[in-house]
Amino acid sequence: MLDDLNELKTFHQVVEHGTLTGAARALGVTLAVVSKRLATLEKRAGVRLVNRTTRTLSLTEAGERLLVEVGRALEAIAQGEELLSTGRDEPVGTLRISAPVSFGRRRVSPVVGELAARYPQLLVSLSLNDRLVDVAGGSIDIAIRIGGLASAGGAAMRKLVDSQRILVAAPSYLARRGAPVLPADLNSHDLLRYSDLVGPWRLFGADGREHLVPAPARLQSDNGDAIHDWCVAGLGITFRSRVDVTEELHSGALKQILPGWHAGDAAVVALFTDRKTMPRKTRVFLDAMVEALRGASEIDMSGLHPI
Repeated sequence: MLDDLNELKTFHQVVEHGTLTGAARALGVTLAVVSKRLATLEKRAGVRLVNRTTRTLSLTEAGERLLVEVGRALEAIAQGEELLSTGRDEPVGTLRISAPVSFGRRRVSPVVGELAARYPQLLVSLSLNDRLVDVAGGSIDIAIRIGGLASAGGAAMRKLVDSQRILVAAPSYLARRGAPVLPADLNSHDLLRYSDLVGPWRLFGADGREHLVPAPARLQSDNGDAIHDWCVAGLGITFRSRVDVTEELHSGALKQILPGWHAGDAAVVALFTDRKTMPRKTRVFLDAMVEALRGASEIDMSGLHPI
C-alpha cells in the first residue's frame, strides 16, 4: 500500500529535479536516503516507476500515471496545511493551463499575473498553443478554447463567456477598398484566414439564412496574432471572435462589417478533468476568467457604428 508520504514526496522531487542528487538537495537528506525511498516505493507498487541510467532518469508508463495522482495528493495536503496555518482557503500548487496563442496572450496572461500577485503559494505554467490538448492525459489542468467544441471528449466543461465570430476590417482597408454590402461581395475582397482551415466561409444571417463564401485567402497563417496584426494594418478582412476584438472595436482600430451576418457561436470554454474534485487553484482561476471576460464583453459599445 502506497501510504508513506515521504516516499511519495521523494518520488515527486526526483521527477521534478531530474536527478536523485537534486531531489536529495531539495529535501535536505542524503543521496542514500533518496535512493532507498525510491526503491522502497517501487517495491510497494510492485512495478518500476523510474528508469535509471548513469546519466539520465525517465519515467515508466506506471511512473507517469502515479506522478499525476501524487501531484494532486500533495497539492491537496498543501492546501489543507495552508488552511490550518492561516485560516485562509487560498490556492496552492502548480496550475497548468493551455490556451490559444492570441487569446492566451491578450486575455489569459493578465489574469494569471493578477492571481500570482494575489496568491504567493500559487504557481502557474501557461502554454500557448492553437492545437487542442487532451486534459485527460494529466499534463494540463485546464484547456481554454474558443468555439468549435461539439464534444468535450469526456472532460468537464465550463462556459466562460458567450461570443460570436464576426467579420472585421481596419478603417484604412475600408477606405481603400470599400465595405462589402452582401456576403457575395467578399469574393472581390482581400481575405485573411487560418492556413489549417479549408473550404468556404459559412455565414449565418439574423433570419437564419446561410451563405457560403469561397474565401480564397490573400494571406494565411496558423497564428491568430499574425492574422490579427494583418487585419489591424489594413491588409484585409477576417473572422475574429467578438470577445477577442472588443477593445479594437471600441477604439475604432477595427470595424465590424456585414453586421447582420456571423460565422456562428464561439463561446469561450474551459475544459478540465473532474468537476467534483476540482482543486481550489482551478476554481479560483476559472472564477477570475469569468469575471475578466465579463468585464471585457461589457465594454460600452453603444457609440459604435458597424459598417
